[in-house]
Amino acid sequence: MNKDPKIVRILLIGDAGCGKTSIILALVGEEFPLYVPPRAEEITIPAEVTPEKVPTHIVDYSSQEQNEETLKEEITKAHVVCVVYSLNDDSALDKLQTYWLPLIAHCTEGPQAKPVILAGNKADLPYDMEAHSEKISEVLDQYAEVETGIECSAKELLNVSELFYFAQKAVLHPTAPLFLPSSQQLKPKCEEALKRIFRISDLNNDGFLDDTELNEFQIRCFNAPLQPQALQDIKNVVTKNISNGMLDKGLTMEGFIFLHHLFIQRGRHETTWKVLRKFGYSNDLSLREDYLSPLFVVQPESSVELSSMGLKFLRDIFKKYDKDGDGALSSTEQQDMHSVCPSYPWDEQLVSITVETNINGWVTLNGFLAFWILQTSHDHLHTLKYLAMMGYSSLMNGNLTTAVEEVQFHDKRKSVYHCRVFGSRKSGKTTIVRGLVGKQDVKVAPEEEEIEAVSIKAFPIAGRQLHLIVSELILLPCMC
Repeated sequence: MNKDPKIVRILLIGDAGCGKTSIILALVGEEFPLYVPPRAEEITIPAEVTPEKVPTHIVDYSSQEQNEETLKEEITKAHVVCVVYSLNDDSALDKLQTYWLPLIAHCTEGPQAKPVILAGNKADLPYDMEAHSEKISEVLDQYAEVETGIECSAKELLNVSELFYFAQKAVLHPTAPLFLPSSQQLKPKCEEALKRIFRISDLNNDGFLDDTELNEFQIRCFNAPLQPQALQDIKNVVTKNISNGMLDKGLTMEGFIFLHHLFIQRGRHETTWKVLRKFGYSNDLSLREDYLSPLFVVQPESSVELSSMGLKFLRDIFKKYDKDGDGALSSTEQQDMHSVCPSYPWDEQLVSITVETNINGWVTLNGFLAFWILQTSHDHLHTLKYLAMMGYSSLMNGNLTTAVEEVQFHDKRKSVYHCRVFGSRKSGKTTIVRGLVGKQDVKVAPEEEEIEAVSIKAFPIAGRQLHLIVSELILLPCMC
C-alpha cells in the first residue's frame, strides 16, 4: 500500500470456537451477543466513528461455512489480519507458529509483509499469564510482521475496541518498515529517509535544526507551532539520552533520528509516519509516484516553463548549498545538494559546457537557473521529479505543479525561446552553440562529441529576463 488507504480492511481468522465472531458482534453491539452465528456478515464502520477517521471493513472467517481457498483469498485482500486464539487453550499459541502465521506469509504478495495482530481472547477465563507472556514475546521476536499482541474478552468487552484500533494503526502506521524489534534499531531505509528529511529541513545547511527551523518543521508536518515548553522538553530528552544530539546551534541529525527512534519505541508510530508522508514516502519507504509525478496535462501547442514559485525555490536551493558564498556551486557543493536525491539529476561535465560557469567551471546562479529552465523546456516531468526530491512540496506548502506553468507561443508570459543551428558535420555548429556561453574552446570527452550541442543564456530585454536555447541539428548527407 503506497499511500494512506481510503479504507482499511480487517480480517479476523483463527481456530473454530476461539471467539472471532463474538468479538465482532461485541464491538458493534457494545455487549456480548446471546446468539453467535457461525460467521458475522461483513461490517463497514464509517470514518467518523473510527479513531483514525478512515472507513473500516471488518471481515469474519468461518471454517464451517468457507473453505481454505476462500480463506487464502480473504487474507490476500485484507490490509491487516487479526489472528484470534483462546488464552485458555495451551495448544493455540503453537498453532499460531505452525499454521496461521506461515499461511499469512504464504498468501502475502510483494516484498512487504502483511501486518498481523495477535488477539488472545477469553481473558475472563483462568489461564497461565506468565507462560503466555513468555511465549507471545518469542512470537513477536520471531515474526517481524506481527505488530503487537493484545489480550481481550468479548464477554467482558475487555480491549475489544482497542483490538480494532491497533489493527487500523498497523495499516496506517506500520512498525515493520521502520523498526527491527529484535535489535531495537531503526531499519536502514527508515534512517536514510529521516536523514533526507533532516537535510531538507536544515534550511541554512549548517548541519543543525535551530529553534526557528524546528518550529517551521513542526508547522509544516503538524499544522501547529511548537510551543516553548514542548521545544524545551525535546531539548531535555535529547540531551539526557544522547551526547551529541543537541548542541549550542541546535538539534543534530543524530538527535533528530534519536527522537524518531524514541517515538517508535514508545508506540507513537503515527508521529514518524506523519513526517515521512509529508515528505513523500509510501509504506515501503520509497518516494510515492504521485509525489514525484503529479498529473499536469499540457496542450500540444503549448510549452512549459518554470513559474515564479519554481524559480524562487531554485534560488533558495542555490543559496542554501553555496556554503562559501562565492556565487557558484563547486563539485562538492553540487554533491551536497544532490544528497537528498536518490539519483543524480545531471552530468556535471555536460552542464558545465551548456550554461554559464565561473573560471573554475563551477555553475553560477544564472547558469543553475538556466539549466533548470532548459530541463523544464525539454522535459518538465523530469524537473518536477527532482524538485520533489529536493523538497519543493514540503517547503513551499503547495502542490508540486505550482513550480511550472503552461504557456502558449504568443503568451506575454513566455520567456524561453528556441533557436536551431543546421549544418553538416564539421561545419562549425558546435562552436556557434557553445560560443553562446563562452565554451567554444572547451575540450570534451569523445563520447560527448557525438551529442548534439545545446546551450542556454539569459538576456535582459524590455525589463524582462528572457532565455534563449540554441541547439544544433546535424544534417546527414543524402544517400539517394
